Amino acid sequence: MTTPNLFLIYVTDVERATKFYSDLFEMEPDMLTPRYVPFTVAPGVLFALWSGGAQSLAHNPPRTSEVGLMIPGTASAVDSLFDEWMGKGVTVIDEPYDEVFGRTFVIADPDGNLVRVSPVD
Repeated sequence: MTTPNLFLIYVTDVERATKFYSDLFEMEPDMLTPRYVPFTVAPGVLFALWSGGAQSLAHNPPRTSEVGLMIPGTASAVDSLFDEWMGKGVTVIDEPYDEVFGRTFVIADPDGNLVRVSPVD
């Protein structure tokens, strides 16, 4: 059975996005190219930045997906990460609030792609 193992995020500026996600997630890319930068997030699973699809961002499309980061711990762990990311100057879409799956918040990357933090399911 096959499972997804590559998650692409369309960006307009690969260098800017690489700096953003490297700092945000405290990880280094596997390699750097002018239009594609992959990060290994688990064995055989890549999270990659791709400017080859940047023309799709030109008209400011609605965001219908999110990059998700599930963290262990209580609601205070989510709030603590929110405070840490605020110190990095992120763009906040939704401040921490309680949802059916637990405490959560949403930020945006420089291209408007959404990043949601929530507790581990």
